[in-house]
Amino acid sequence: MSKPESFPIDRIYVPVKRKKALKPELVHEIAESILEIGQQAPILVRPDESRFVLVEGLHRLEACKALGETTILGLLVSTETAHPKVLLADSVGVEAERDKMARLRRLRLEKQAAGRLAATAKVGEETGSPSQNAIGTNLKTPSSQSGRTAARTPGTLSEWLTHQKRDGGRY
Repeated sequence: MSKPESFPIDRIYVPVKRKKALKPELVHEIAESILEIGQQAPILVRPDESRFVLVEGLHRLEACKALGETTILGLLVSTETAHPKVLLADSVGVEAERDKMARLRRLRLEKQAAGRLAATAKVGEETGSPSQNAIGTNLKTPSSQSGRTAARTPGTLSEWLTHQKRDGGRY
C-alpha cells in the first residue's frame, strides 16, 4: 500500500455526482474533529491529466477547505483500482437502498392493516355486532367511499393474504 502524501486542494476535482451527496452538518463535525486531533484518514484520489479526481473522502476534503487548508493528506490510487471500487460501492448502496425501501413498505402496510383491524374491532364492539362482520364490511368498502383513489383495498381476508404474499409482507 502506498504512503499518504500531501495534495493541493485546488487541484482536486470533485465529480458532480459526488457533490450531490454533500452533507454540511457532517462537514462541520469533521472540521471540528480535524481541529482537535488532525486528519486521521487520508482521502483517495486518482490522477487525471494535470489534476486529481476525488475517489473517496468528500466530507474530509470539504472540511479542510472550510478550515482554510491548502493541502490535504491523501492516497494516490490507479484508475483501474478506483473504478471497480466505486462501481462496487454504488451497486451495494443501491441494493441496500432497495432492501431498505422494501422493508419500509412492508412495515407501512402491516401498520395500516393492524390499524384497520383495530378500528373495525372497535366499531364492532360499539355497535354490538360481531367484529368479523365489521371487518368484512370495512374491507369491502369501495375505494371511492374510503377516500382512496390510488390503491384498492382487498375485499376479503384471502385477498389481503394474497396481496401480502405478493408484496413480500408478513402476516
